[in-house]
Amino acid sequence: MRILHVGNFGSRASGAFLHSVAPKLSRGLIRAGHQVVEFADRDVARAGTPFGARKLGVIAGNRALRRLAHDLRPELLLLGHADTIRATTIAALRAAMPAMRVLQWNVDPLFERGNLNRLRSKLEVVDATLVSSAGPELATLRRPGMRLGFLPNPVDFSVETGQAHLHADLPYDLFFACGHPSRPRRMVCGQAWDMEAFLGQLKAAAPGVRLRLAGLAGQPHLGGQAYQAALAQSAIGLNVSRRNDVRLYSSDRLAQMAGNGLAILIDRGTGYGEVFRPDEMAFFSTFDELAAQLRRLVAEPAWRCAMAAAGRARYHALFNETVVARYVMEVAFDAHDPTRYAWPTLIA
Repeated sequence: MRILHVGNFGSRASGAFLHSVAPKLSRGLIRAGHQVVEFADRDVARAGTPFGARKLGVIAGNRALRRLAHDLRPELLLLGHADTIRATTIAALRAAMPAMRVLQWNVDPLFERGNLNRLRSKLEVVDATLVSSAGPELATLRRPGMRLGFLPNPVDFSVETGQAHLHADLPYDLFFACGHPSRPRRMVCGQAWDMEAFLGQLKAAAPGVRLRLAGLAGQPHLGGQAYQAALAQSAIGLNVSRRNDVRLYSSDRLAQMAGNGLAILIDRGTGYGEVFRPDEMAFFSTFDELAAQLRRLVAEPAWRCAMAAAGRARYHALFNETVVARYVMEVAFDAHDPTRYAWPTLIA
């Protein structure tokens, strides 16, 4: 099928979007035989004004999308965080091409009000909405006739090329990254933490652990190949998102760490114990259990490698880019079969 995929494809020089969901989904669709044309809405909006300001270029960006869609005549319009595209633009395209399906996907948290409002702004003009949360929070997005459900964070072995699970000795024991350590505080083991304080307590509980940090303890954030290299050189990945009480919500760092063969430390409150076994990911409910799991993973590299290999294999089997892209297509065209998936799919 002809697919027009609108999203943030990261043409900026930093390369920070190497691991992003949008290009992974495009590759999954292409590998399944579809024709995919990508439209980087933010870049087009920036280019639409001599000042390079995205907000000032929104009108030009929407106009450019309309021209491209009329030329391409897509069978599916796929919207991934296409925040500069207006609902009126989508409605006009639907009126001109009534057979075209429209699906929006989103991997930001639903407890972030701005994100929720951005999703709601397009609910009346899309056929389906998929979000990287599977809990009751999804119900706030229900609309008659619209399909609604969970979108996993995909892994792609052409991007996640590391094989940490094959190496008993690596330069770093634990990889831990955080966008903003103190604002807002993050929920871990039922407690709100400033992540700098959390890191200090973790270091005290697991002395001698070699840390690879990004965005913490004065270490810079990482993007592109520098980020990929840090993952490939680390044995264990600590997966801490902003909250741990939203079913199956995680930042896409989970896919990136699992795909590169890191053993995953993850809070049970996320619900990932529904999908992965204890020999595939290391789960914890308390800080003491987290510290104990970390110490054992470091002290027993054979156990760590076995867990990482099993978790990597299962994550790829369930959530690789082609499987997730197939699921997106099924939802968009009313062909969804929940028995094909070992994870929650649609709620409406």
